[in-house]
Amino acid sequence: MTEPAPNGTPANPALTEELPEHEVLFEQRGKLGVVTLNRPKAVNALTAGMVTAVLEQLTAWADDDSVATVLVQGAGDRGLCAGGDIVAIYRDILAGGDETAGFWADEYRLNSLIERFPKPYVAFMDGLVLGGGVGISAHGSLRIVTERTRTGMPETTIGFVPDVGGTLLLSRSPGETGTHAALTGAHLTGADALFLGLADHFVPSGSLAALAAALENESAEAAVVRFAEKPPSSALAAQRDWIDACYATDDAEEIIRRLRAAGGEAAAAADTIETKSPTSVKVTLASLRRSRGLTLNQVLAEEYRVGLHCLAGPDFREGIRAQVVDKDRNPRWQPATLQEVHADDVGRYFAPLGDRELVLWEKESDHA
Repeated sequence: MTEPAPNGTPANPALTEELPEHEVLFEQRGKLGVVTLNRPKAVNALTAGMVTAVLEQLTAWADDDSVATVLVQGAGDRGLCAGGDIVAIYRDILAGGDETAGFWADEYRLNSLIERFPKPYVAFMDGLVLGGGVGISAHGSLRIVTERTRTGMPETTIGFVPDVGGTLLLSRSPGETGTHAALTGAHLTGADALFLGLADHFVPSGSLAALAAALENESAEAAVVRFAEKPPSSALAAQRDWIDACYATDDAEEIIRRLRAAGGEAAAAADTIETKSPTSVKVTLASLRRSRGLTLNQVLAEEYRVGLHCLAGPDFREGIRAQVVDKDRNPRWQPATLQEVHADDVGRYFAPLGDRELVLWEKESDHA
C-alpha cells in the first residue's frame, strides 16, 4: 500500500511504492505538483531510487495540463537535501563503482530536465542544500532561499569535484567568487547564494507554508514576488576585492601564494584549501575554467567523465572514509601536496570514456 502524502494523494503511487519507506512523495494540490524529498534523518540525501522517481514524475508533469507549477521541498526541519548518499557511494566504490555511475547518469539527466522544464519550477532551498541538493534546486526557474539556508559545493573535502552542473553555476558567479566557493567548499548563506547566482529570491522560512499554499492556484512568479523580502547582506560580496585578486589565475599554487600574501580572511582561505584533496583542488579549478561558455548538458557530460575517473582514484574513497565512515577527519591524500599534482595528472580526469560517455540531448524537441 502507498500512504497518502500530507494534504494530498501521491500523483503516481507506482513510483513511491517502489521506494523504501517512501523516500520521495508526490502529490498534486490544485494546479501545483509537489515533490517532497522524504529522508529527514539523512537530511533528504538522494538515493538512486529517489532520482529515478523524480525524473519520471517530472517528465509526466511536464505534459500534464492540470499541473501549472512544480514545487520541490524537503521533509523535516534540517534542509532540502544534503546531497547524494555518499555512504552508499562509498560501499559501491569498494564493489567497483558501477551502481554509482548509473546513479550519476540518471541524476544528471534530472538536472538537465530541471533546467529546461517547461513550467515554473520552484525550489525551497531552506536549511542545508549541498552538492546534489544544489543540482535539484539551483537549475530551477524560481529558487527560494531563507535565513536558514546553508548551501555550497563541499566536494573537495571528500576528494571529489563539484558536479550536478555546479562547475557551470559557479563559473558564472561574479568575478572569482565561484572559484573561492568551489575550492574552499564553504557553507554559504542564503544571501551568499543570491549573490553567487544560485538563487533568485529571499523568503523567510516562516512564510514558506503560506507561499506553497498560494502556489496551488496563483501564478508562480506573482506568488513568489508577493512573499519575497529584502535579503540580508552577503558576507561573500563584501570579500570580493581580495577574492578577485587572489583567484584570477589558473595556477592553484599561485592562488595559495596570493592568499597568503593578502593575509587575514584570505590566508584563512589558503589554510582551508590546503586541507582539501590536492588533486580535487586542481581538477576543480580546471573544471571551472573549462565550463565557461558551455551549455549545462555539455558540462554535465564532462562532469560525468571527471566523476568516473574519481571513482577509480584513491582520494574520493579516502575522503568519504575520513569524513563520514571512520570520521577521523584525517584523510591521507595521494598525492599529498599541490606541487605533486602535475598537469598530466589533471588532464587524465577529463579523458574521454569511450562507450561509457554520458549522452544528453541539447534540444527539448529531441525528447519527443
